[in-house]
Amino acid sequence: MVTTSTGDGQPSRTLLGSWPTPLEPMPRLARALGLRDDDLWVKRDDLTGLGGGGNKVRKLEWTCGAALSDGATVLVTTGAPQSNHARLTAAAGARLGLDVVLVLAGEPGSSESGNLTLDGLFGARVVWAGGVGKEELASIARHVAGTLKDRGAVPALIPFGGSSVLGARGYVECGQELLTQGADLATVVVALGSGGTMAGLVAALGPERVLGVDVGAVADPGRVVSHLVSGLSGTHCPPESLRIRLDQVGSGYSALTEPVMTALTLAARTEGMVLDPVYTGRAMAGLAAAVEAGEITPGRRTVFLHSGGLPGLFGHRPAIERAAAELAVDGDPLSTWEPSQEVTDRRK
Repeated sequence: MVTTSTGDGQPSRTLLGSWPTPLEPMPRLARALGLRDDDLWVKRDDLTGLGGGGNKVRKLEWTCGAALSDGATVLVTTGAPQSNHARLTAAAGARLGLDVVLVLAGEPGSSESGNLTLDGLFGARVVWAGGVGKEELASIARHVAGTLKDRGAVPALIPFGGSSVLGARGYVECGQELLTQGADLATVVVALGSGGTMAGLVAALGPERVLGVDVGAVADPGRVVSHLVSGLSGTHCPPESLRIRLDQVGSGYSALTEPVMTALTLAARTEGMVLDPVYTGRAMAGLAAAVEAGEITPGRRTVFLHSGGLPGLFGHRPAIERAAAELAVDGDPLSTWEPSQEVTDRRK
């Protein structure tokens, strides 16, 4: 375990990931979306190293640092059954030698595989909270923490999604990484869930260079991000100054929409890049919609923040069934095969 002190009175940061994460070009996807080859890049925060990777690692470095400073022996956090944050909190606990209790919405058997499998592998204990909302879920987590304290543990409550002013510092650092890797970037596109990832990027890059795509995780995403940015910067960030797309939620947080399925397929078949149906798939669908609307234009560098979430794909039955259906070919699987236009063009 390695910790570093900020020297500014803040809790120590606990190093959990591998930094900086790569910034890679996506020319084939760029062309498919109507951009130029060098316009579209991906910030690989799915390659953060810990527990299957993902954006929550940057936040957990700070929130776990605070927990260790307070002498915590057990981490308690909340989420949906397929929460990436819960999975990475479990992994962080394993790395740091801390017990982990996950308070998850839903009932036993309401979800399977995916992140839940890894939660068990990392040794986390799950408390099922039933069909409750975010506020009640947080209340149950506080009760669980109180019970643990009564039993002699020292619990630390990690916020929903890891998103707090402290946790969002991880994405201030990510924004600074991006400036060193590609200072001419015009827009960073990011999934907007609990708000901390977008808030940190806005604090580092300014609201005009960050486009958040809402996934339906919170009721008022603009207000949530505004509050976090204001806490980071010390100055008010009005919600109306933020660039947020609200058009990719569909019928709800876990719903699979056609634009998202199209985005999953397009990213996979142009760049071999796997997205998940709740976060990065929605972010990519929002990027495509922004290009179509003229909000993102050719000739300017756009960065797609890949925030991870691969295990969640395997816990999302509708997405898995749609992907598997592509393999179901009657008769001769080569009967309708033709070389792609790109291959044909190369031969000329």
